[in-house]
Amino acid sequence: MSEPLEAQLHRMLTERPGHTVGTAESCTGGTVAARITSVAGSSAYFLGGIVSYANEVKAHLLGVPEAVLANPGAVSEPCARAMAEGARKALGVDIAVATTGIAGPDGGTARKPVGTVFIALASDAGTTVEEHHFTGDRAAVIEAAATRALELLVRAASSPAGLLSG
Repeated sequence: MSEPLEAQLHRMLTERPGHTVGTAESCTGGTVAARITSVAGSSAYFLGGIVSYANEVKAHLLGVPEAVLANPGAVSEPCARAMAEGARKALGVDIAVATTGIAGPDGGTARKPVGTVFIALASDAGTTVEEHHFTGDRAAVIEAAATRALELLVRAASSPAGLLSG
């Protein structure tokens, strides 16, 4: 059995002390943060997370522009980008990951069906955003999105490009 992502992240960040991580979560409801903090000693690098389920929280705590929330909406590339960058600033971390999407079973549209999730990662190296279309029930979409967010964090922590340089 391979090492869980949260354990990989822990190993990498404890081998490179001084780097910090935070989260901004909407559709995953704190699952990414819960998985990170399930590892003893994660307080050495995990400073916190913001569960921004409501648009008001996205705007006021994370600085997502009202214009983005109005159009293209909370489930969009610009919103995920603003959430990750806002979390990085609000939490004072080196790297932040953000999730926003439609976990279901309701809320989907023809343009943004259930399972549509945007995941962003922000660091000194810039911000990247991925669009995903996960399948399954609500729990499956949440788990898939949280897993992908952790994969992005692990990739950043292990990157020779130095996403966590500092």
